[in-house]
Amino acid sequence: MRQFDVLILGAGAAGLLCAAEAGKRGRRVAVLERADHIGKKILISGGGRCNFTNIHCRPENFLSANEHFAKSALARYTPSDFIALVEKHGIPYHEKTLGQLFCNRSAQDITNMLEAECHSAGVRIFLSARIQEVQHTTEFIVRTDSTEFRAPVLVVATGGLSIPKIGATGQGYDLARQFGLGIVRTRPALVPLVLAKKMQNLYGDLAGVSAAVVVATDHQSFREHMLFTHRGLSGPAILQISSYWEKGKPLHMDLAPDRTVTPSIREAKSRNLAAARAAFLGVLPKRLAERWLDLHMPRSWTNQDLDKLERELHDWSLAPADTEGYEKAEVTAGGVDTDELSSKTMESRKVRGLFFIGEVVDVTGHLGGFNFQWAWASAAAAGRAL
Repeated sequence: MRQFDVLILGAGAAGLLCAAEAGKRGRRVAVLERADHIGKKILISGGGRCNFTNIHCRPENFLSANEHFAKSALARYTPSDFIALVEKHGIPYHEKTLGQLFCNRSAQDITNMLEAECHSAGVRIFLSARIQEVQHTTEFIVRTDSTEFRAPVLVVATGGLSIPKIGATGQGYDLARQFGLGIVRTRPALVPLVLAKKMQNLYGDLAGVSAAVVVATDHQSFREHMLFTHRGLSGPAILQISSYWEKGKPLHMDLAPDRTVTPSIREAKSRNLAAARAAFLGVLPKRLAERWLDLHMPRSWTNQDLDKLERELHDWSLAPADTEGYEKAEVTAGGVDTDELSSKTMESRKVRGLFFIGEVVDVTGHLGGFNFQWAWASAAAAGRAL
């Protein structure tokens, strides 16, 4: 039996930073990780370069049943705070686009930094620790396949269901339910979308074609690039909107944002129809433009036909069949209901000493480093409160 002040389940982004913060404050901390090394999701993020934060982080960049919940933690641990930690460790980084910060070398720099912070704070990390049972009496008892850990405080930082091939499980949600906490329905987020077979047959061979679009559903829209895949749609615009899309609902896509496309076609039409067609091929990426004409070719290029073409280009309505699921999802939307937690400390309102942080909570960031910033901010809130 091993006795600590704090037990943290999960050695990912949130768990490691929380451990370091608690350790710095004199707590004896143990991190239990079921995998054989730390930070598995950090290491594969951002194409192996880890998009570790976004300098434009705002509460509006997050999705939750309670849109106000994340504000407190995000305000008290900002991108500047994490950047200061990165710079303290001499890690070179750069801004890619839209405020996204990436490591110059490798995501391993971030895991090494977090491990060093934990080491200097006296944190013990136990790898390959598969949890068999969690009990709560006067303290928390966590039994693994090899030993038993006890502490008055338990922090659940087990992540979501996304990317099961690196070990994602629903253990955090199971623990929340065990202790009587509510769960907001979970679903894949930041995930490619699958088109119905008929649409796949029409557009699947355009795989690799990318276009700048505005894509919208209900009251949310994003302006980014969309990418055709063999099975459907991906790219930043699609990943972003996927967090808000509901199965069975249509997406509305503007394929030519901020452009009126028909004047050049009308001018070319005055010469001949071949010129009109050629003018349209300059509007969209060539292969997409050719396919669009194959499917939407105006009958006679009359003004009425061109008006219809203009409307359809700015409001292409399509209903995806499904998402690519948790296997391809970057994060999990939904999770532990924020009504169950203190927004200041992440502690359960029902069970004293029980905390939930990171992706397991019903706070989901947009694409571009925002989910890491939520991991750091929620971890710091809990770590400083322990």
